[in-house]
Amino acid sequence: MLNLKRGLLAVAVALAPTFAFSADGVELPQTLGITAYGTGSTGYSQMASMGNLLKNEYGVSLRILPGENDVSRMTPLKMGRVPVCACGIAAFYGAEGVLLFANKSWGPQPIRVITTSIAGFGLGVAVAGDIGAKTPSDLKGKRVAYLRGDDANNLGTEAMLAFGNLTWDDVERVEFPGYGRSFEGIVADQVDTAFTSTVAGGPQQVAAGPRGITWLTLDPEDKEGWARLKEVAPYFQPHKVTVGAGIDKNDPWIGSSYPYPIVVANADTDKTLVKSLVKVFTEDYDKYKDAAPGNSGYALENQNMQWVVPFHDAVVDYYKEIGHWTDVMQEHQDMLVRRQKTLLDAWEQFTSGNTPDSEDEFRLAWMKARAAALEAEGMSPIFI
Repeated sequence: MLNLKRGLLAVAVALAPTFAFSADGVELPQTLGITAYGTGSTGYSQMASMGNLLKNEYGVSLRILPGENDVSRMTPLKMGRVPVCACGIAAFYGAEGVLLFANKSWGPQPIRVITTSIAGFGLGVAVAGDIGAKTPSDLKGKRVAYLRGDDANNLGTEAMLAFGNLTWDDVERVEFPGYGRSFEGIVADQVDTAFTSTVAGGPQQVAAGPRGITWLTLDPEDKEGWARLKEVAPYFQPHKVTVGAGIDKNDPWIGSSYPYPIVVANADTDKTLVKSLVKVFTEDYDKYKDAAPGNSGYALENQNMQWVVPFHDAVVDYYKEIGHWTDVMQEHQDMLVRRQKTLLDAWEQFTSGNTPDSEDEFRLAWMKARAAALEAEGMSPIFI
């Protein structure tokens, strides 16, 4: 009970409207709440390093609420218990109202980006080194891991297949109950590939095994391949990967990645708080860049200014002030904001009528309504 009371007190303080500290244009509350990945994750370590910076430079205590899954990380943001989430790619799924967010409890969320990290690691399919595959098209007829109940992971694999002009019908789909088991399957010669981050434990296990490991080249000049990939998962981007199993800076993988963590807030989050945070991430970079693995990904030059989730208005204001904003970026931002409004309006209209009681029927009906609303605005539904 005592811990519960302390937790509630921390949340209450985090939501206090009074800004108690101000220095060099940074105005933040004395205590700031944020959700992040679990305590052993890269995302948590990065937020802990930012907490040290905020405490030492600005007198701000960062209270990190670790969450072991996407829902537990994003629920406090949705409920207003914390103003910021250091999320994964589920931030995009939440903004779109798809996959695990295509249900009565969620729907599209008004999520806006504060900053993201694109560091030296990559995301793609780890491949057993003994099958001779060099590009995604080489996976035709090979055994490809499919994880039951893991939409995000399977979508990543599907995107890699699409780059090679393949679908699940062109490969042998091997189902596994979970992420870790799929890598055990590669080592045991039960499957040939599994989707992952290059720095995760799974590919290290494969690299140390008898089959070895390789990564499939995703040529950034292959415009058709990248167009097919982005039709499935538009959040990926070409990336020279310098960190991971079987990879180093002298032998990089020309592959793919997407931001992690994705530091987000809701569209109506206090502009002063958001602007102060992006200012700290940008202007104090030299003070924290070496404090945790992956912190280098927050550098201004690593920000994707035309990604798939809109920036918070305060972030746009800040980039304009420092001269890091163009008309092309504004056009892209306006499109994303319009997309977000279309989704939110479609959800409000859909849920105001009679909706199916069955979860599966509800999801199917929402996805149909969602697609119709986006297509009416000339936008791709992406998820069907």
